[in-house]
Amino acid sequence: MSMLTPPGMGGQYRITGDKYPRMRPPRRRGRLVFGLVASVAVLGLVGWGTLQLIDVFTGGEKTTAAGAKSDCAKIKAQPAATTAALPRPDQITVNVYNATQRTGLAKTTADELKKRGFKIGEVGNASGQFDKKVKGTGLLLGPAAALKTSLPVLGTQLGGTQTQTDTRKGTAVDLILGDAFKNLAPQTDADQALAALTAPQQASATKKSC
Repeated sequence: MSMLTPPGMGGQYRITGDKYPRMRPPRRRGRLVFGLVASVAVLGLVGWGTLQLIDVFTGGEKTTAAGAKSDCAKIKAQPAATTAALPRPDQITVNVYNATQRTGLAKTTADELKKRGFKIGEVGNASGQFDKKVKGTGLLLGPAAALKTSLPVLGTQLGGTQTQTDTRKGTAVDLILGDAFKNLAPQTDADQALAALTAPQQASATKKSC
């Protein structure tokens, strides 16, 4: 038996030539391609599932850059809040009463208020209801309608006052000077307080993201 005859063939077959036959199995390219496609599909499903979980836990809210800019534009477009119209000093009539034991206090205070633009009504001593009973700087007294109009404007001229309302008719208000009163606030301080009171309030602050 020739050395090139494969064992077990009983000499029936003889391999000739100077090359041996290739015995390895054929390449399984189909399985390899199928495996790659399956891997890509699995990765896609995993990514999609992750996005769905994120959407569930965030409540499904999605904000795009265009949407954020649109919201900011709406906020900026809103008009600034305005305060209620407050009267000017020359639209307020003030009665000045002295509830202290110092004489002439009502007259000098009324003269100073007049210089600052207020209209002056009655000037004199306080009635028995308030005479020697106002321990602070003063008492601002007026109708209910003046609580957020004339009385705050008058209050910018001196600090430490109390405010009350009554059932009087008309729009005039009273300044009843108390024991702690010395002088009206300095003109510059009073002007700054009045400007802050009458200045329009700014609109709500825009978001930092804007």
